[in-house]
Amino acid sequence: MATSNINWQALSDTQAVERLGAELRRMRLERNLSQAEVATRAGLDRTTVVKLEAGRAATLLTVVQVLRAIGRLEVLDGFHEEPHITPMMALEQESK
Repeated sequence: MATSNINWQALSDTQAVERLGAELRRMRLERNLSQAEVATRAGLDRTTVVKLEAGRAATLLTVVQVLRAIGRLEVLDGFHEEPHITPMMALEQESK
């Protein structure tokens, strides 16, 4: 996955949601899909996709449904990190 050049920390929460919507729109257009096609694939109403892309509030479920519909679930990989065992964690595991 490409490294983001977006400074998410500098954005307000509202701006971050708006940017997320814009990024979802960009991903959809890269796949040459209409909002109606994505909505159908995701089992959503087209107005839900419109609102999401406009940066209006959406549920996490809606975001996942849209990502799946446009074939981009891999963007969620950034939310998972393998745990790094600290010395304290190792000691706790030994004592069990």
